[in-house]
Amino acid sequence: MYLLSHLFLMLTQSSERAEKERSDAYLADATDLHDLEFRMRELDRGASRRASWMVHTE
Repeated sequence: MYLLSHLFLMLTQSSERAEKERSDAYLADATDLHDLEFRMRELDRGASRRASWMVHTE
């Protein structure tokens, strides 16, 4: 059981890390402040549309 839970934890952390890297790269490509704010709102709206069990909270 420990091995299964450890595997699940590794997979979800890897997925969360990849998603964070994608969103960081997306924000870094903003051309100006307006574009950056638009992209930030867009990412926030996308996170609010996910099921509550899919959203990672720290």
